[in-house]
Amino acid sequence: MNVVVPKEIAPGERRVALTPDVAGRLVKAGNAVIVERGAGDAAGFLDADYQSAGATIGASAAETYGAAGMVVKVQRPLPDGPDELSLIPQGATLVAFLQPLSDPQYAAKLAQRKVTGMSMELIPRISRAQSMDALSSQATVSGYKAALLAADSLPKFFPMLMTAAGTVPPAKVLVLGAGVAGLQAIATARRLGAVVTGFDVRAVVKEQVESLGATFLGSPPQDAEGAGGYAKELAADQQKRDQELIASTATGMDVIITTALIPGRRAPLLITAAAVQNMRPGSVIIDLAAEAGGNCELCEPGSTVVKNGVTIAGPLNLPSTMPQHASMLYAKNVLALLTLLVKDGTLTMDMNDEIVRGACVTRDGEIVNEAVRSRLQGVGA
Repeated sequence: MNVVVPKEIAPGERRVALTPDVAGRLVKAGNAVIVERGAGDAAGFLDADYQSAGATIGASAAETYGAAGMVVKVQRPLPDGPDELSLIPQGATLVAFLQPLSDPQYAAKLAQRKVTGMSMELIPRISRAQSMDALSSQATVSGYKAALLAADSLPKFFPMLMTAAGTVPPAKVLVLGAGVAGLQAIATARRLGAVVTGFDVRAVVKEQVESLGATFLGSPPQDAEGAGGYAKELAADQQKRDQELIASTATGMDVIITTALIPGRRAPLLITAAAVQNMRPGSVIIDLAAEAGGNCELCEPGSTVVKNGVTIAGPLNLPSTMPQHASMLYAKNVLALLTLLVKDGTLTMDMNDEIVRGACVTRDGEIVNEAVRSRLQGVGA
C-alpha cells in the first residue's frame, strides 16, 4: 500500500499526520510511505528524519498525491483555492478529520471522485477503538493548553503564595464540561495551584472530577449522557436552570474554561451575556467550543475580546499550537486505524466491523454513512 502524507495547507495548521517513527513502522510492515517535502517542518520533524525511517520525500503536492493508494492528513484536503481534492486519485482512500456532519456536501464531492473517505472524528468511542480515538487525543492537548492560556491571561497568580509582603490567595477556576478536554483542563489548573470546580450535566463524571481534586458542580441528577459518552442536548427548561446555576457560580470565579460540545450541532449556550456582566473585572473565559459557535454568548470565534472587563478568548485549533506532541498522538491514532484497515498491503474494509462502519463516510462512489446521508438530504430539502 502506498501511504502518502501531504503537507497541511489549511490556515494555521502546523500538525502532520504521520511522524517519522510511525512512518517507519508502516514501512517495516511492507508499505511504501511518501511524505511531501517539508510536511513535518512546522511540527519539528524534518525530511531527513522521514528518510532515515525509510520514507520517500515527494517533491510537490501533485507528486505526493499522485502516488496515493491511501492519503493520511490531519485537516481534510481543501476543495478549492487551492484544490487539493482534485489531486487525489480516484479509488484512493482518504483518512482525516473530514467534518462530514457539519459539511455533508464535502462528502458528496468525495463520493463523486470515488474516494473512500474515513473520518477520524466518527470513530466510535468504544473500548476497542480507544487507540484510534483522535478526538480524545487532540482534546487532551486542547484542555492542557486552555489552562495555560488562562493562567497567562489572568492578571493574578494561579497558586496561593505566602510572601513577606503577605499571602496571595489562589485563583478560582470553573471548568464547564468534564469530557477529555475538561478533565485535562481541571488537572492542569490544579497542577498550577488553582482551586478548581468542574461542572457537567452528566452525574456519571462526578467521581472523575473529584478524583482530580476538584469540586463537582452539577445539575440535579439526570439522564444527560448520549451516544459515545457525550452529553446530549437538554430540554429548554433544563438548559435555563443550568445557565442560572453557572451564572450564580461565575460571579466568584477568576477563570472559566468551557469545553461543552455536542457532535454535529452548535455548541450549547452556557454563559449568557448577563452572566458575563456580573463577573469580576479581570476575569478570564477560555471558550474551547468556539469552533462550534462557543459556549459563551459573547464569544467571537478566533478572537480575544474584552467585555465588561472580562477577557473572552475563542481560540481555534488549539492542538495546532502544540504541533509536536499533537502530531505524535494523532499519528498513533492513524497507525491504529491503518493496522485495522490494511492487511498484507491491501485495504480490507469489513463493513460489519463497528469501527469501520462508523468511520466510513464514502465508498464505491456512494455516501455510506447514514447520519451524513440524512444531513445531506436535509440540506437539499
